Amino acid sequence: MHLTTIVDGVKETRELEDGSYLVGRAEACRIRLPFPDVSERHAILAINGTSAVIEDLNSANGTFVNGAAVEGPVKLDDGMVVQIGTTLMRVSGDEPPPEPEAEEAPRAEPKANGGDDEAPGESADPMREIRRSAQEQIHRELLKRLDMKRLTVEGVDREGLEQTAREKIRDIVDEVVSKGRLPEGIDPVRLEDDVFNEAMRLGPLEELLADDSVAEIMVNGPSRVYVERHGRLELSDCQFSDDASVLSVIERIVAPLGRRIDESQPYVDARLADGSRVNAIIAPLALSGPTITIRKFSRKAFTAEDFIRFGTWTEQAAEFMRLCVRLRKNIIVAGGTGSGKTTLLNLLSGFIPHTERIITVEDAAELRLQQPHVVRLEARPPNIEGKGAVTIRDLVKNCLRMRPDRIIVGECRGGEALDMLQAMNTGHDGSLTTVHANSPRDVVSRLETMVLMSGMDLPSRAIREQIASAVDIIIHESRMSDGSRKVDAITEVTGLEGTQIVMQDLFTFVQSGVGADGKVIGEFKSTGAVPTWIDQARSRGIDVDMSMFAGE
Repeated sequence: MHLTTIVDGVKETRELEDGSYLVGRAEACRIRLPFPDVSERHAILAINGTSAVIEDLNSANGTFVNGAAVEGPVKLDDGMVVQIGTTLMRVSGDEPPPEPEAEEAPRAEPKANGGDDEAPGESADPMREIRRSAQEQIHRELLKRLDMKRLTVEGVDREGLEQTAREKIRDIVDEVVSKGRLPEGIDPVRLEDDVFNEAMRLGPLEELLADDSVAEIMVNGPSRVYVERHGRLELSDCQFSDDASVLSVIERIVAPLGRRIDESQPYVDARLADGSRVNAIIAPLALSGPTITIRKFSRKAFTAEDFIRFGTWTEQAAEFMRLCVRLRKNIIVAGGTGSGKTTLLNLLSGFIPHTERIITVEDAAELRLQQPHVVRLEARPPNIEGKGAVTIRDLVKNCLRMRPDRIIVGECRGGEALDMLQAMNTGHDGSLTTVHANSPRDVVSRLETMVLMSGMDLPSRAIREQIASAVDIIIHESRMSDGSRKVDAITEVTGLEGTQIVMQDLFTFVQSGVGADGKVIGEFKSTGAVPTWIDQARSRGIDVDMSMFAGE
């Protein structure tokens, strides 16, 4: 089959193979007409042998065949002229057709998808575009039939609202199917789920959130959604219809938490109901469209044995850290972004006896402790007037009055580091927190910097004395080149000599190479050093297997 287009008197003819061709001004369209009078996804053209069928996709200005508006699929015979906006098109058999009568129109250069201007990584699956168009039409019909305001006034809870929406969507889809208006190849059950997720939940993200192999989701605008699987980034086939759809998902995430995102506050930290961490940033700061980053946490709480199986650490390291928590040593978990600090902090907290009162302080509540006596505190951002903020530092100060046995701070990133060190030095032993740092030695520098951020003009030596007295163990975790996470150092802070904090590595990971499959090869082993406080364990009647400290 041949397609001839005429715009502004300029004719172009090309051959079309069998298949579906999306027509519109979007970059992903296989036949692109980049003009204001053409919708993003305007129409679908199906070619099968010598047969051609065109269908309008609920476009703003309509599609016309021989001057008549298209309603439903229309078979195109030789000589029929299709008009989309001010562009004329004709589909014919093997021989190129005669030139259709041209009208005044702006110049257009419709192109087949895959040309030089195609955005890399964007999909040109015509069925996806048809499915999305059907989904949008059903969504609009749902909004007409579902009186959200009335249901809210009547006190219908979220579960009831979702049930009502599901029933309405099912009715609409059944009507479409019974009238034969559902495009061929679209599963009505899948369409029903997609519309429900778009209207009531997190739209296209629901499928990725349910996929246990996905560790992180990165939405870079409506058409590009990346995921991390097994430590590797890959482009998913998930897409949103437009920027407004992404913004709607962001609003659904942050609204229940009492947080906001708008032009005056264009970024926000939040969490999902399962504790997964969410960051969102929108225009004018995000130039490529609304951006969402979701750090998923495993539905199953990891155990020390899981970490041994993953190769994150060894049995000896796990037993040593269990001993440190039991002896109420103050521990800092350090590492870079995505190295697994929060997961490791969750694991270490599992070693705390169930008889103790634990208070957690977080910016967005992510920790999931298994103990029965846990008090969870979460920071609060300022309201729209810039008032009412409650910071991590405020909460750390407050929790000291709440009779804690253990204080766990999700992350120290500012002046709260001073209050955390003060708590560790005033009888609140066994505290845990995380810090962003490249190595155990860098943790000390980071803590000094954060203490200065508190506004207290303390001399460097005084800060280091606080750190040396407060911190017992630093455990550093890294994300390796193959995407795996490994504990690469467990370090003891032994004290202060002069102005220098003295530290000794107890366990380290030594990389020896990279395998043919790209996997990191190395060994996690003891350095032969023994903690200076090991006698405390013996004095408390704790039997310590000294072989765990035996070096080579």
